[in-house]
Amino acid sequence: MEKVRVALIGLGQRGQQYLYDELLCHMDDVEIKVICDIYEDRMEASVGYILDKNRPAPKCEPDYKKAIDDPEVDVVLITTDWEMHVDVAVYAMKAGKITGMEVGGAYDLEDCWRLVRTYEETGTPFMFLENCCYGRLELMALNMARQGLFGEVVHCAGAYHHDLSSQICTGRKERHYRQRNYILRNTENYPTHDLGPIAKLLKINHGNRMLSLTATASKEAGMHDYIARVGEDKVDPGLKETHFAQGDIITTVIKCAGGETITLTLDTSIVNLGGRSFTVRGTRGLVDEQYRCVCCEDNGYNRNFNNFEEYMEKYDHPMWKDFFASGITGGHGGIDWLEFRDFFECVKAGKPMPIDVYDAASWMAVTVLAEQSIIMGSAPVCFPDFTRGKWVMAREKEN
Repeated sequence: MEKVRVALIGLGQRGQQYLYDELLCHMDDVEIKVICDIYEDRMEASVGYILDKNRPAPKCEPDYKKAIDDPEVDVVLITTDWEMHVDVAVYAMKAGKITGMEVGGAYDLEDCWRLVRTYEETGTPFMFLENCCYGRLELMALNMARQGLFGEVVHCAGAYHHDLSSQICTGRKERHYRQRNYILRNTENYPTHDLGPIAKLLKINHGNRMLSLTATASKEAGMHDYIARVGEDKVDPGLKETHFAQGDIITTVIKCAGGETITLTLDTSIVNLGGRSFTVRGTRGLVDEQYRCVCCEDNGYNRNFNNFEEYMEKYDHPMWKDFFASGITGGHGGIDWLEFRDFFECVKAGKPMPIDVYDAASWMAVTVLAEQSIIMGSAPVCFPDFTRGKWVMAREKEN
């Protein structure tokens, strides 16, 4: 496959980033054949941008099934609201179209199983588009872990520190789906940015698996404080009297089959410093994003803050070395470019996808399980094994 012919389903914030952040329109081997959204103005604006980049105008189709069924489409990229992800992905795989699905938490474990069953029944290639797995720090830590610099890894942590108060409180005006989720659900609703890189490092589904979790929610105060600060005229009507179910801080602790623990923190509705607080702790070393620090046997356990640069020179992942050598940029500091190039190269070569359907199902399941745990007073809940035991075979093969 010399040219990858794409249908882009969903032109909200993330779908627009695919177009505007020096991604799809800057890749010579990608053709956008169809764009799809229920809002006409989004499609018109997207066509205008694509034409400005001297690319052929795509077809506009408000019905995602018709967009997927177009005979000129080989690959479907799904950037709809969270609630639609699984339905669109299942339809695309059944139509035999290579599927790339954006991130988000699941609403029901059956949705996760539907993804797995459809993939196993159809064999259609599927990739979960978790861009944070391509972060420079995360890939450096993966490289170091594989070389044994941390010794035996015992604990990992991550967070989504991102103040989304404005986006949540203007959800109806901006046609964004987060608001309804914060009103109706109380859970770790966006787990995969922090969990994805950790799961890769701990070989989840590929020699290890997540066994159980507990989740705890703080009270909700941030949304109403934000409304009081900015004024009711700056948010959607009626929000001052609205009850938000979502706690301001959600803390989730996961136990793995290998004995490791993982802590995830969702922090999106009160003042925060941003970042993902990526942390790896092992018997012989650590990496800590907050302090930009690597401390290990390699440096005599010197606890120097801000020493990332010297380690990146030595342990940068080959993907990032190639990225800098090519002089390319791309969305989110480059991680979107790396993610898409990895995906499209696998598409063209017919290789297995680097983030597969079993990763998608288990990472998305955190949202459902955390919701259950919170409802039951932070009680532990068990993870399904979406691989049906195949993770054990991967471990046996490696050993």
